[in-house]
Amino acid sequence: MILDGKKIKDEIINRLRQEIKNYKDKPTLCVIQIGNDEASNIYISQKEKMCNVVGYNFVYKKFNTTVSENEILNTIDDLNNDKNINAILVQLPIPSRLNSKIIQNKINPLKDVDGLCDKNISNLITKKDGLFPCTASGIITLLEKYNIKIEGKDIVIIGRSMLVGTPLFYMLENKNATVTLAHSKTKNLAEKTKNADIIVCAVGHKNLITKNMIKENAIVIDVGINKDNNKICGDVNFDEIKDKASYITPVPGGIGPMTIATLAENILKAYKIQKNID
Repeated sequence: MILDGKKIKDEIINRLRQEIKNYKDKPTLCVIQIGNDEASNIYISQKEKMCNVVGYNFVYKKFNTTVSENEILNTIDDLNNDKNINAILVQLPIPSRLNSKIIQNKINPLKDVDGLCDKNISNLITKKDGLFPCTASGIITLLEKYNIKIEGKDIVIIGRSMLVGTPLFYMLENKNATVTLAHSKTKNLAEKTKNADIIVCAVGHKNLITKNMIKENAIVIDVGINKDNNKICGDVNFDEIKDKASYITPVPGGIGPMTIATLAENILKAYKIQKNID
């Protein structure tokens, strides 16, 4: 069965759109972009579109690659202190000369809708409430919407980025799964994936996961985004695997929409925390 992220995203967006009709003022997202990365331009456009559909306000601050780190930090300070700004997001990647960890940690944890500051990561690890990374959270939501049991499952995650693999590891462990976090130095990857009930691949490597690497009726979550002859594809050989897996996400249309949907949820969650709304 295809895990339809777009369908679930539309359900979430419609629910949020109805909910914010009850509020006098609307949540506001501010996106900071440094440079003119082509993929970032597309992702920011998607975020603006989501805000327009839900009914959020959207503020966009764009800086040249020559901007100083202090100017970015001062801008974030201003946004932290602006009660009209409920959510702050620094679009990645940023120029390598800038310290992304310092910049992420400058964002008020209550406005950090990417969930990447140390405080929110700590909250995740210690099972406290917070704002958590959107793609990882979106994967959990998609599994739960399709009533896929997580507790007790053997799960292999391939890729240990702070956007996906590492936070997802803790989210799944918190739901009592047995989780293996594989990466570029992992030996005998196929031996691990063959025994997995659920496989999550998030490395950006076309056709990394093939039919002979999964067991019958495994659940396969493809987070990868790759270009092949101007077409978007994932990390999983979809055509080869789709009849062997019990559930599989397509690329596009699987986890990408869930990331946007979770961002929309995080924006409203941040707004409600700041407004003391239950």
